[in-house]
Amino acid sequence: MGLALHEASHALASADVPVGALVVGPDGRLLGLGRNRREEIGDPTAHAEVLALRQAAATLGSWRLEGCTLVVTLEPCAMCAGALLLSRVGRLVLGAWDPKAGATGSVWDLVRDQRATHRPEVIGGVRAEECGALIREFFATQR
Repeated sequence: MGLALHEASHALASADVPVGALVVGPDGRLLGLGRNRREEIGDPTAHAEVLALRQAAATLGSWRLEGCTLVVTLEPCAMCAGALLLSRVGRLVLGAWDPKAGATGSVWDLVRDQRATHRPEVIGGVRAEECGALIREFFATQR
């Protein structure tokens, strides 16, 4: 989570919401790293999770990320939850829960939906205070 928080802090330079993510392989090797870049590159899909998943798939040469862990500083939205399901990620580790748009247990729970063909393990609240403080500080400066 420390590396994800570090990556999230880099998003501040481009006025993006400070969210960082990484994908770790079953052997503990870092496969992908991402931070929110929507503002920076003008891409609505450039969320930290999606970018980390893309990089991990490129590293492995496969879209199937079975046995991998996605670590992210903020609970994934519906788009990112869908991406982690479709990539077959085995575990999600998240920092702060997102009571406005979270889709892995708070507002929605796409990863535990009985109709889903894949159900990753979800571990929430890891370094939640630090992750949440980064987001709160960012939005406080936007008001």
